[in-house]
Amino acid sequence: MHEMSLTRSMVGIIEGQAATHGFQRVSRVRLEIGELSCVDPEALTFCFDAATRDTVAEGATLAILTVPGQAWCRDCDMAVPIGQRGEPCPRCGDYRLQIRAGDEIRIKDLEVD
Repeated sequence: MHEMSLTRSMVGIIEGQAATHGFQRVSRVRLEIGELSCVDPEALTFCFDAATRDTVAEGATLAILTVPGQAWCRDCDMAVPIGQRGEPCPRCGDYRLQIRAGDEIRIKDLEVD
């Protein structure tokens, strides 16, 4: 389950921000997860509860915002929506797509006390 590794990294970032900015507690974490990132939001939520024990984020709410997949089609010369890797352009059917959005995992913001 790579979600636990991702969550531990996220907690490390949160702890670093707490040290840098001097806050003692995080009450909410908003996380952006791309549709193409291969991350299971339910597993990540489960791991978050376990990984935040005894940290500044213990008891914090995790809000997950889904980022839709988007790619650049080289034939159409435009951005197109995609739901998963390996699918063709929905406009022209070509497979020469470059992912532009939807593969990210990023802490959008923290609500602190």
